[in-house]
Amino acid sequence: MTDIESRIDTSRPHTARIWNYWTGGKDNYPVDREAGDRIRELHPGIGEYAKADRLFLGRAVRHLAEHEGIRQFLDIGTGLPSADNTHEVAQRVAPDARVVYVDNDPLVLAHARALLVGTPEGRTDYLDADLRDVDTILAAASKTLDLSQPVALMLLGVVIFVEGDEESYAIVRRLMDALAPGSHLVLSHTVKHPAMADVDAAVAFWNEHGTPKLTQRTPAAVARYFDGLELLEPGVVSCSAWRPETATPDVAMYAGVGRK
Repeated sequence: MTDIESRIDTSRPHTARIWNYWTGGKDNYPVDREAGDRIRELHPGIGEYAKADRLFLGRAVRHLAEHEGIRQFLDIGTGLPSADNTHEVAQRVAPDARVVYVDNDPLVLAHARALLVGTPEGRTDYLDADLRDVDTILAAASKTLDLSQPVALMLLGVVIFVEGDEESYAIVRRLMDALAPGSHLVLSHTVKHPAMADVDAAVAFWNEHGTPKLTQRTPAAVARYFDGLELLEPGVVSCSAWRPETATPDVAMYAGVGRK
């Protein structure tokens, strides 16, 4: 058993594995499926969040590669490999695109190294690090990415795991401050919303039984992550409403893309 495999805990549900279950993946355990089903009972639409967030990732990465000329992506909080991962979307547009994935979940890392293989022209790398380890992430990412050139910083559904508001804002600012002008922030975050009160019950259940615990924020609080950046239209909205290809219902996962 490798060191990474020895860190996999199958006794408690884990968010990456539950999202994998909701999106039809097979990289999950009975404890994850049980928790996922219970959360879905409390909030029947929760499974749509994972799908909507994944579709938002595809649209955002495709836009950045096609229209903003971005060729470098730093994807922190990668999650388990699924369809249309960041490198696949980017390298379809630009085969020479470089992508660095960062996660501290041992199951994610084990699968990433096996499955997330990029084009011969591009580069794909993986880092075992926590979002809070900003200096470690930047130092290691700089071995694959040229941080003097624009980078897309991908933070999809990951800053929800930093409880303190000011700490979470500071982490995002430090990461963006280290990136060149022309870089972009792509961020999504679960929100509190009066029209979606059942989300609170699902979050409470998760925080009692699952790991890691998550923090909801208001749409206005999510918009603060983009302070000092030029927001691309349509701003910070439900991720299903960010330049959708077909009309879909809003979900309580807000997202935006901002340019430095």
